[in-house]
Amino acid sequence: MNKLFLIPVLLFSISCAHADVSQKEISPLQTVSHVDLQRYAGKWFEIAKYPNRFQRGCTEAVAEYLPLQNGTIEVHNTCKKTKDGQLKDIIGVATVKDHETNAKLSVNFLPSWLRWTGIGAGKYWIIDLEPNYQYVVVSEPKREYLWILSRTPTLDRVTYDSILQKITAQQLDVNSLEFSRENPIRN
Repeated sequence: MNKLFLIPVLLFSISCAHADVSQKEISPLQTVSHVDLQRYAGKWFEIAKYPNRFQRGCTEAVAEYLPLQNGTIEVHNTCKKTKDGQLKDIIGVATVKDHETNAKLSVNFLPSWLRWTGIGAGKYWIIDLEPNYQYVVVSEPKREYLWILSRTPTLDRVTYDSILQKITAQQLDVNSLEFSRENPIRN
């Protein structure tokens, strides 16, 4: 009877030990060393992303960033709904959380009268940024979300492959990416 009891306990212990080792193997997500928010401002085309609930049914997504006088950044996201082709848009506010690098922000799309609560705020970490601000990769510490954005609606194959290598080095799953528009990678 005692041996039968030990088998589930042993299996549970092994699975817990494996989970603990797996968690320790994932290094903290690294952001870029500095972001010039004035250069970052403007229009970005979404090239690829991890599928997520709030962009379900959206294609051809575009994000526009506008620095405001109070130090926050207006975020205006638009996309085309696949069912009816209508444009969908939402406006939010990003707040810098790491003033040393400007690479860690918090973005909130709730109405302004609710934003002060912090509810609905999402982490927006810039983990790769092309030196001339031509593409950017954004994720968050848990690695549940990922976006590749570009100043143009397409990226060349060499650049995209280089981005994928950097994403892989950050222990993000490139196989979970989905393109945001038709043929966003050119040869």
